[in-house]
Formats: sequence, structure tokens, C-alpha cells
Amino acid sequence: MRRSTVFGLISAVLVIGIGAYTAYWWVAAGKIEEAATAWRETAQAQKIDASWQRMRVAGYPFSFRLELHDVQLKDGATNPPFELHAPLLSASIWPWNFHKGWLAAPDGINAAIGPDTMPFAKLSAEHGSAALAIADSGGVTVWLSLYQAKADTGVTLGARAVHAWVIAPPSAPATHQDAGLAFAALVHDLALPAAPPGFKDTIDELGFGLTMMGALPSGPLRQAVTAWRDDGGTVELDHLLLRWGDMRVSASGTLSLDNNLQPIGGLSGGVAGFDQLLTALVDSGRVKASDARVARLALAMLAKAGPDGRPEISTSLAIQNGEMFLGPAKLGKAPRIDW
Repeated sequence: MRRSTVFGLISAVLVIGIGAYTAYWWVAAGKIEEAATAWRETAQAQKIDASWQRMRVAGYPFSFRLELHDVQLKDGATNPPFELHAPLLSASIWPWNFHKGWLAAPDGINAAIGPDTMPFAKLSAEHGSAALAIADSGGVTVWLSLYQAKADTGVTLGARAVHAWVIAPPSAPATHQDAGLAFAALVHDLALPAAPPGFKDTIDELGFGLTMMGALPSGPLRQAVTAWRDDGGTVELDHLLLRWGDMRVSASGTLSLDNNLQPIGGLSGGVAGFDQLLTALVDSGRVKASDARVARLALAMLAKAGPDGRPEISTSLAIQNGEMFLGPAKLGKAPRIDW
């Protein structure tokens, strides 16, 4: 066969293939727009009010990217209600893999939880992104990142960046010994409205990862949490990391709920930069200056080189009777959960 004939056949096949793929892409893009419109209409029956000013599907040829402009979403079915506003939301998938997807809010988001007139919490971010992956086994992993984020729950907090992960197992745990939902978060430069004496008002890094053991039954939240606790449910704190100035705290352990559905548990870990912590405890009046001098000498002898080479002491963190303790030192009230 002559070379020109071979090249002609190859060219024809490529043209036909590209044409077929282009037709598939545009048909699929139209179906995506139809599905988004249909979901908006059917969502009203579930007390979800969704609207946007403009919609289009872009991304040809390597992705489908649904872009929604001036988005307003209000979920009245949840208690408390939830509302979200975004100038632009986009959702992307690959044409050859529908098990992975990406979300983006490049122009920022604003969200509120609670009644319109007086929301319980407000959240905003200058921009954000998220990703979702569905495993062959059925498990789901979700990643979320928010940048220049702010939260207002009566107390205003801000952060340069917030990253969070949620991992859902393929099926509900059969017993309290089986792992259920897992959650992790990492916050950079967490700005506080006020800081304890001896500390700056920005936490450099705060991260944690936890796994819920056992299944949370359906029903009202308080009843569900009570049943989960009575069945032996616990939360495994896989890791906790706090970097605040010269102080570094790491820990892991197990948490549960007491009879009042408040957190109790014990953690073990290490503290580096304990001199700053002792100074803060003295400044706050929780430890006498004379006791702190003795503690510094004792801790210096007990300290060993930590992961970063700095002296670190092994210690425990306990939560009981609504109080937090670092070793024998009382840190203050534990966060109270209002179910």
C-alpha cells in the first residue's frame, strides 16, 4: 500500500474519531445542563431553594466543567437551616472517569447557619476548592480547602488557610469496634480575638485527625448520639498537632461522652517549648511563680529531643468533669457541646 494511502487512512480515522468524540462531548454537556435544571426544580419539593443567574458547560476537550454564576442555595429542610451564596461555582469531571470530581469557588463564598434574621454562625472565604473521589468499594473521600477564611459564632475567628478531609466507609460499621466516619483538618495562622497571657493572638498551626468508632443511628441528633455512646461508641484521636510560637504540642488518644453527653477522655503526647507554657500559666494565675521555677528544673531534666530536635517532655492531656488537665496542671474549662 502506498505511503500516501496509509497517511490518508490514518487521517480519516483521526477525523472521524475526533468528530465522534466532539459530538459525544456536546451531547453530554447538554445532558449535564438538563440534569442541573431538573435538580433545581425537584429540589424545591425537599425544601431546597437553589438559583443561579447563568449556567454553561465548558472544559472541552479534556473535562466537563459546569459553571454556575451568582449562586444562591438555601436548605430549609435541615435544622437549623443553611444558606450559601457564591459569585461563581464550578464542578468538573473527566469524561473518562466519573468517580472523581472537583469543585471551585474562585471568587469566594458566604454561608450562614440558622434563621435569616439571626444566624447562629457565619462563614466566608476569599476563595475555596473541593474534590470528591468514589472508590470501587463504594467508600467516599472529600477534600475541602478555604483560603482567607472567617467564622463568626459570636466570636470571630480567621485563618489564612483551612484544609479538611472526610472519609466515609463503604458501609456502616457493624459494631463499636469498627471504624466509621473519619475527619481531619489543618488550619494555618488561626487568628484569635484574644490570646492567653504570654501567647500571640495567632496560632501558627492547628491540625487533628479523628475516627468515629461505631455507627451513628438515624433520628434526632441528641437521641442518636446517646444511642451511639450507650453502644460503646468512641472517637479515636489519631493525631493532634498545635504549634503556637515556641510551643509545640502533639497528642493522640481516645475520647467519649459522659452521662451529660460532654467529652471525656485521655490523651498522651509531647510538649516542646514548655517554658512558654509555664510562663503563660503563671501570668494567668493558674500556677505560682515559685512552683513554675521548680517545674522548669524538673521538666528540663525529664525532657528528651523531640522530632524537631528541641527538648520535649512526654505528658498527658485529660478531659473530665468539664475540665482540661495537662499533666497535673489545670488548663481550664473544656469546650461544652450544646446538643
